Amino acid sequence: MKIIILILTFACFALFSTAQTKPTIDWVTIPAGTYTMGSPESEIDRSNNETQHQVTLSAFMMSKYEVTFEQYDLFCDATGREKPRDEGWGRGNRPVINVSWNDATAFAAWMGCRLPTEAEWEYAARGGTSTPFNTGDNLTTSQANYDGRGPYNKNAKGEFRRKTLPVGSFAANEYGLFDMHGNVWEWCSDFYGKYSLLEQINPTGASSGKSHVRRGGGWNDIARRCRVVYRDNCPPTYADYSIGIRLVSSK
Repeated sequence: MKIIILILTFACFALFSTAQTKPTIDWVTIPAGTYTMGSPESEIDRSNNETQHQVTLSAFMMSKYEVTFEQYDLFCDATGREKPRDEGWGRGNRPVINVSWNDATAFAAWMGCRLPTEAEWEYAARGGTSTPFNTGDNLTTSQANYDGRGPYNKNAKGEFRRKTLPVGSFAANEYGLFDMHGNVWEWCSDFYGKYSLLEQINPTGASSGKSHVRRGGGWNDIARRCRVVYRDNCPPTYADYSIGIRLVSSK
């Protein structure tokens, strides 16, 4: 009997310890709404995959910050996964990098969350704006971490920091979200594909594909690639020093 009690006690302690390893996420509530996804034909540096269409979304919660090394390292400790490289820039409160879409979705599932859809990401990044950036018609390097040697629309050049910065280093957008432009790309759940021209309600992207969407631009990207509407995509196994994670919860 004593042996059984000890085994049960150890099992309960192990479960409690595992639960305790999960990090706390700061959430921002994004209200339901309808918006025009994509860019107008008049937008400078517009790509042909940004066709405008109307999207309606239910309310959701999005992580205020990009997922940090401190948070992701707890996931690796709890699941026995190899920790991603930090390129010598430091861990802690810097955004996790060198994570693939497969890594990102595994982390999200472990947290009881998910990755944002592309439509959710763009809506949240806009923060109610309709300009190329949630900061207006320009993005400076005092507003985001990107390669300031390539400014937008012939604006003044800025700083090139050559690495990530701790999350929350710049002002938040109108929804209270930090680093939606630059620092690291953020994986979305969608397969990459053409937009539907029809009005969409809570769209989840293409039904199949070989790559997944990433949004927001990174520390090593020029300004035009950090536009709210800019779309990029990579295979689900791809990882590098400019891609990270942001979470969404429908709860």
